[in-house]
Amino acid sequence: MQPATRLDATFAALADPTRRAILARLTLGEASVNELAEPFAMSQPAISKHLKVLEGAGLIVRGRDAQRRPCRLQAQALGDASAWLEEYRRFWESSFSQLDTLLEEMKRERAAAAKPAPRPSTAAKASAKPAKSVKRKSP
Repeated sequence: MQPATRLDATFAALADPTRRAILARLTLGEASVNELAEPFAMSQPAISKHLKVLEGAGLIVRGRDAQRRPCRLQAQALGDASAWLEEYRRFWESSFSQLDTLLEEMKRERAAAAKPAPRPSTAAKASAKPAKSVKRKSP
């Protein structure tokens, strides 16, 4: 199966909540079809259809143990999906970092614009006032 086709099959399989729950159960270890069907209100043929989708996507493998057909999680397909998602995570992380920088810059500009003009100091006020004229008494 080509990588793009396999990735499509992986995401299609993961789109269903029942299949995600089956995968979650298989993280605990292998399980039979009956064990996987227990928590769901559906028939064994319905569970088998879900298992075929998961198997076709390469997310699980089914073995043969006498009468049992235990299912095991196959991590490679999940690893491929994770690697594909990682590229987008880096893209979004970079975009959010740039947005953070822009927002900080805008906050600084807003804070600078909101500051009132500096008031003259008291020394500057004193020198700016005209001197008082003193009237002298005539003799």
